[in-house]
Parts: sequence; structure tokens; C-alpha cells
Amino acid sequence: MGTARGSDWQRRLGEVGVWRHGDHLDAALVRSIEALGYGTVWIGGSPPSDLRLAEALLDATERLQVATGIVNIWNSDAAELAESYHRIEARHPGRLLLGIGSGHREATPERARPIEAMGRYLDVLDEGGVPVRARVLSALGPRMLALAAERSAGTHPYLTIPPQTAEEREALGPDALVAPEQTVVLDPDPSSARRSGRAFLTRYLGMENYTRTMLRGGFTPQDVAGEGSDALLDRIVVHGDAPALAAAVRAHLDAGADHVCVQVQPASGDIVPALRALAAELHLT
Repeated sequence: MGTARGSDWQRRLGEVGVWRHGDHLDAALVRSIEALGYGTVWIGGSPPSDLRLAEALLDATERLQVATGIVNIWNSDAAELAESYHRIEARHPGRLLLGIGSGHREATPERARPIEAMGRYLDVLDEGGVPVRARVLSALGPRMLALAAERSAGTHPYLTIPPQTAEEREALGPDALVAPEQTVVLDPDPSSARRSGRAFLTRYLGMENYTRTMLRGGFTPQDVAGEGSDALLDRIVVHGDAPALAAAVRAHLDAGADHVCVQVQPASGDIVPALRALAAELHLT
């Protein structure tokens, strides 16, 4: 499955992980995720810089990697994040990866000059002794991607498609981490699957950084207008049976990703059946 590169990142993170909002993560769920063969859990929803949830999830598992997806630089203190990293690294060496991002203007009014702000944030992490390979940036635009190449292990993009994964690999080179998120709906009925997908995607279509990234990916202004076109939805939120979802994961890996983290929608309720079906199709165990 996936690339033939067999990167160090694949050996560490696994080829496939799970992205889930931190409010919906607990010890029982991450133990199930680990047992199914997923390599990493990504904590979504701007986890705070104390990283207490990441520590608890690591405490609850044996080998699972935990990554933040992402710590938002506008509401998480960099010095505290560095201290938290060292606290957890001492307890669970080599099992924590810091995903860091600048959020979006609609949710963070103070967001201004994000490239410069990210540079200052990384300066504090440098002063706090956080290794470059312990952090990865959520880089959607070319300038943030260049900063990721210079000052982090790579990139963790959100709501992107495989051709963009290929562009990120080309921009970052062979050794950087490319770890895209892929949203999925396990539902063979296109109508109900699209309803689930739209319930998730519509809020992001009101955020300029995401729609700009979609336009760079080849979608049209009409695709990103309103609730989004079916063509947009079907590629950003892949839906269908387990083989269809597995094909979407493999498409990112074949485009150059080291690791793909799947986000199951609808997010409410039990996501384990969908993760189990996908794990079986990808032969994770």
C-alpha cells in the first residue's frame, strides 16, 4: 500500500492515522484506534499548550503516536508549549509530534501577518529547545510552506486533495514530512453521504484561507460558493464504501504523502465501525 519510499516518518507515524477533535477523544477510543493498527492520533480543535490531553492519551496507549492538529499560535503560549513538550518527551520519548498553525482570520480577529507571527512563535520554541523535527506546520499557502521547509519537519495540511499533496512533496523535497488530513464518510448512498459531508464542510467554505486553497487546487469560484458543489464535496469529503475510502487514502500516499490522517464524519457517535472497516481494507493490522 502507498508509496515505496518507506520513509522514517512512515515507520514512526504509520502510513495512516486518525484525526479527531480533542473534545471527542478519550482513553478508550485511542486504545481501540491503536488496536486497529492506526499509527497516530491527531488532536484537532486547537489543543491548549499545556498538552494535558496528549499526555493522557499517551499514558493510555503503548506505542501510538500522538500529534496536535493543530496548536493555534494565537491562543497557545509558545513557552508553555515548549515546557509541555519536554515534560511529555521525558515520559514518552519519541511519541509526540507538535502540529502548529496560524488558524484563520474569521475565528481569530487578531490574526495579522501570520508568517511573521509564526516565525516569532518558532523562535520561542527554538529558545525552549524544541527540536525542528519535533514540529510540523499546517501550511496551506506557498509562503507558509516555505517556512515549514526551513523551520519544521514538514507540513500537515487540512482539506486538500492528492494533486496538492504532490505539489507539497515537490516543494519540500524527499525527506520532509507530508501528512495531509482526509475527511471520509462511510456511506454508500451518495445522497445521505453528501448530506453528512455538507454538514461538516459548509462552515469551512466561509473561511478565506480554505477557499483560497481550494481554488489553488483547481476548483472554481462556483465550486466553493454557498454550500459547495457536489464536485468539490466529493473530492474533499470522500464518501462511499470502505474500498472507496481506502482508495482516497492511497491516492495521497501515491502522490507523495508519508502519512494520511482520516477524519470520520459524522463526528458524533461511534466512529470505530468506520475505522474498523477502513483498517481492514488497508490491511493495517
